Amino acid sequence: MDGLKATPEAYYQALLARRPRGPAWVQEDGVLAALSEELARCHNRALDTVNEADPRQTYEMLQAWERVSGLPDQCTSGAETVTERQSRLSQKVTGRGGQSRAFFITVAEKLGCPGARITEFRPFACTSVCEDSLDTDPWRFVWRLDVPHSTPMTEMTTGSVCTDSIRVWGDAALECVINRLKPAHTHVFFSYGKETP
Repeated sequence: MDGLKATPEAYYQALLARRPRGPAWVQEDGVLAALSEELARCHNRALDTVNEADPRQTYEMLQAWERVSGLPDQCTSGAETVTERQSRLSQKVTGRGGQSRAFFITVAEKLGCPGARITEFRPFACTSVCEDSLDTDPWRFVWRLDVPHSTPMTEMTTGSVCTDSIRVWGDAALECVINRLKPAHTHVFFSYGKETP
């Protein structure tokens, strides 16, 4: 919209051109000069409003856009830059859901985990190999997201509280988003640092 920005001089010349003609009118008009300043300012603020309607460019209305879109949510960290907030807002507003492998792999890539793969567990069937388990029913609605990179690991130390986990790892934002988007009847496991073919 920068190409549509107005200048006070352009407004001043336009206002001078619309005055009646004749010797009674002075060449320089201080009232019109002051009015043109305000008209140019209002014109440019109206263009800024158009930019605020785009979630990728909004700045002044970012907080209102986030409130309407339900952001920040439980998957959003509080320490995000304005650019990151605009990106997350744009994804939330324009994103479409899905249940395919490709959809969840794309979500993982957008969250900084390229190369992720999905492993699905299937019930035993006549085409299964002999070594497959017969009792796979609990795994019918389970799938695993294999992330090729490992995440930082925190281990229990002598200074830890006794209720702390012995070892903690994972990508909290990735797990939160995937668990929010997964089909409701499924359960997802996360595997980190696994090399995928």
